[in-house]
Amino acid sequence: MSLTVWANHELRPAARELFYDSLARLGCRIIQSDQSSRSVLTEGGLDPALAEADIAYGQPDPVDLIRYPRLRWVALSTAGYTRYDNDEFRAAMRARGTVVTNASQVFANPCAEHVLAMMLAFNRELPKYVLNQVGAHGWEYLPDRYSKDLLTGKTVVMLGYGAIGRRLTELLAPFHCRLIGVRRAPKGNEGIEIVGESELPSMLPLAQHVVNLLPDSRSTRNFCNARFFANMAQGACFYNVGRGVTVDQIALLAALQSGQVGGAYLDALDPEPLPPEHPLWREPRCQITPHVAGGHREQDENLVRHFLANLGKFIQAEPLVDRIF
Repeated sequence: MSLTVWANHELRPAARELFYDSLARLGCRIIQSDQSSRSVLTEGGLDPALAEADIAYGQPDPVDLIRYPRLRWVALSTAGYTRYDNDEFRAAMRARGTVVTNASQVFANPCAEHVLAMMLAFNRELPKYVLNQVGAHGWEYLPDRYSKDLLTGKTVVMLGYGAIGRRLTELLAPFHCRLIGVRRAPKGNEGIEIVGESELPSMLPLAQHVVNLLPDSRSTRNFCNARFFANMAQGACFYNVGRGVTVDQIALLAALQSGQVGGAYLDALDPEPLPPEHPLWREPRCQITPHVAGGHREQDENLVRHFLANLGKFIQAEPLVDRIF
């Protein structure tokens, strides 16, 4: 079966070679869009070349995907899919049987490791020592010996429970934490304690760590607001590797300044990049990374391997991994 694959993700050299060589061996024709981007977060532009494709890989424009009926599979190169998550797009794909997948499994492990790293860093007060090493070079031996905390046995609330939450659950297993996942529609097979959104107010005061994994949607914007932070246990830590728009950052800043929230780690912000003058940059309790939690040295190679594994399933008419609709 000869397939035409259109792509607008500009891969790094080793991954690009793997992508092209593997598709060539399968007899696929490849169309590399002239609007390709290195960043998986960059929205693709309109491209008439997509009309010739059976498969679209990367970040194609949703208008194009609706416009060209030849497409049979859309393989998104991100875990998030906000711009495709609307009734018009879903109806168009379902009407002609076009499968849409994302790349959740590629980003789950690095995001989960990043969150775990920050949990340990906050418990062991590592950000404080980074600042000390570039600043005062103080040596507060006795006070610092008794100010640390342990992750072992703590309660962790996860907002949303998908691929990242499942991987974080695995990583936290040695620490014997109480894990509570919050989902709109609990399935009953998650393997950890799961509650619905209505139960969140009674769960938040129990947690020492609250991890936001929420996607961007109408129902999640500013989900973490002033009332949310006021309901957290005083001094608990907050982590966001979901989407920036799900957090009221002004309310978070106020909660950090008052000590209600003991520390915040933010990898997703609104807007991005966060302006240099934004007060969150100057808040000592807040640690910021520039949307890199899902990245690692072999990110592109793993994206290609994920795509190729699904391509094999597609050719064999088997169910695809990370199918969203």
